[in-house]
Amino acid sequence: MKAIMVVGTTSHAGKSLLVAALCRILSRRGWRVAPFKGQNMALNSYVTANGGEIGYAQAVQAWAAGIAPLVEMNPILLKPQGDMTSQVIIKGRAVANVKASQYYENFFDIGWQAIQESLEFLSQEFDLLICEGAGSPAEINLKHRDLTNMRVAKHLNAKTLLVVDIDRGGAFAHVVGTLELLEPEERALVRGIVINKFRGQRSILQPGITWLEERTNIPVAGVIPWIDDVFPAEDSLSLLERGSNNYKADINISVIRLPRISNFTDFDPLESEPTVNVKYISPKDDLGYPDAVIIPGSKTTISDLIILRQTGMAEAIQNYIAAGGTVMGICGGFQMLGQVLIDSDGIEGDIGQCDGLGLLPLKTLMAPTKISRQRTVISNYPQVGLPVSGYEIHQGRTQLLKSDLARPLFDDPGLGFINHAQSVWGTYLHGIFDNGAWRRSWLNHLRQQRGLQALPTGISNYREQREALLDSLADTIESHLDLREVLS
Repeated sequence: MKAIMVVGTTSHAGKSLLVAALCRILSRRGWRVAPFKGQNMALNSYVTANGGEIGYAQAVQAWAAGIAPLVEMNPILLKPQGDMTSQVIIKGRAVANVKASQYYENFFDIGWQAIQESLEFLSQEFDLLICEGAGSPAEINLKHRDLTNMRVAKHLNAKTLLVVDIDRGGAFAHVVGTLELLEPEERALVRGIVINKFRGQRSILQPGITWLEERTNIPVAGVIPWIDDVFPAEDSLSLLERGSNNYKADINISVIRLPRISNFTDFDPLESEPTVNVKYISPKDDLGYPDAVIIPGSKTTISDLIILRQTGMAEAIQNYIAAGGTVMGICGGFQMLGQVLIDSDGIEGDIGQCDGLGLLPLKTLMAPTKISRQRTVISNYPQVGLPVSGYEIHQGRTQLLKSDLARPLFDDPGLGFINHAQSVWGTYLHGIFDNGAWRRSWLNHLRQQRGLQALPTGISNYREQREALLDSLADTIESHLDLREVLS
């Protein structure tokens, strides 16, 4: 099967971004192309049409290729949940919660079989696979059990691009060191080096490129400039690069950066709004008085809720609501808004029960079976009758304790509630802000409290903005990347 492999010298080097760009570039050239990542460790996930869970980055890459996301594009997803333990998802379904040592002992053969089966399936459907590695392909202590990088490249005999983040510094050492640690048959597959996140002047870099090509005998296939656009991220490392920088915004929204924050890609549509400033704050930070506070999803809801209590953030949120603020909780954040969370079976860990923030009359019970499915519902608030699409990923089952104290947010009451003052919003629906009309209606609710003029709600959904972003990304990278060697 025909394949291109993209590996990186480090995590966060730009592999996911480059794979997405290649999927768009090559699909525009007429290839039937699909992304692939054998094993992904991430808390940002997406639910496919058949209810399977994959890494969100692979969903974006599929959209870049102009196709629907499939579980075969990411056959193994590991979702860390603390104490060196991860939830193992094979071909879209959660199968176990295990420690790292148990995973490599019990799931290596199962995982490799799932990878081979997925590659075989994709090879029947597509002309070309664009495969992504994870972290570094040269982690000596992990190489014998690495299911993601050069094992896949060798299996496919894939021409490989090695990506390095030059913004960190030490890029030349990263490239040379990585190549030195690869086996000869692995190094032979590397056909190009891609220097990513370059901010400087190309003429100053050129002597280094010449030295690198002479030293490694591998061409530098591209020098990709720093790209300012917010691209859907794979892990929380990217949050450290995101700051509060839209100083002309009318509305300020603070997102609590929970220790096990998940699916923070939910907020990319808010960051695309020119009148909104999104700020990620640590539980240890001062909450201040933004126009809204969002408590996002969490892989370990009870543990993260305890952190909010220990740092004083829980009390700060309660005081913020009492002073007239607005809070929204999504998934795990929705569960935190209730009266109590109960985990009798230890789904998330050893903590069996925890009091919630007490902002909505809810009780959540953690269940062994995960709910993962796409949904389309009709809104009751902030505007009646708006179609809203998204997806659920949660273990909890949430019950309304007092029907006179909260109202259903949608025509399906199981998906979320709002208090009578419309100051506390909670939902299980990921991707809710992707819906343009609903997002603007919610923002207009905040703007009304500030006495600001309402924004037009007759706008497209975020998917159209994402398409434009992917086109722009592909245009930029295509103009700085020579693909002749890997496509020959």
